Amino acid sequence: MKIKIATVCFMVGILLIPRIGYATDSKMDYPDPTTIVKDSDITNKIKNRLNADRHLGKFKSIKVDTDNNGVVWLSGTAHLISEEEKAIGIARATEGVVIVKSNIKIKSGHPINE
Repeated sequence: MKIKIATVCFMVGILLIPRIGYATDSKMDYPDPTTIVKDSDITNKIKNRLNADRHLGKFKSIKVDTDNNGVVWLSGTAHLISEEEKAIGIARATEGVVIVKSNIKIKSGHPINE
């Protein structure tokens, strides 16, 4: 009799393990798909505006990343400080952008003569 009770308890326990695991996994905080689309939309808008603005220089070497809080990260290289400032201005003027952080390096093509 004790063996039957132990076997039943064992089987019930085995059947409940996947349920417990699923309940734990469902509490994970997954990003909302609309947030991901919004972030990539902001990134694409900024990239399109940078590519459309050619008279101040080429922005092909500037990388744009957006996080889920509307923070835009600009990185890469620019030839002039005015190019960096223009890229930052374009990013700030884009709808949905909260903060713009720049890691753009100014790449001088002319060596400094001593």
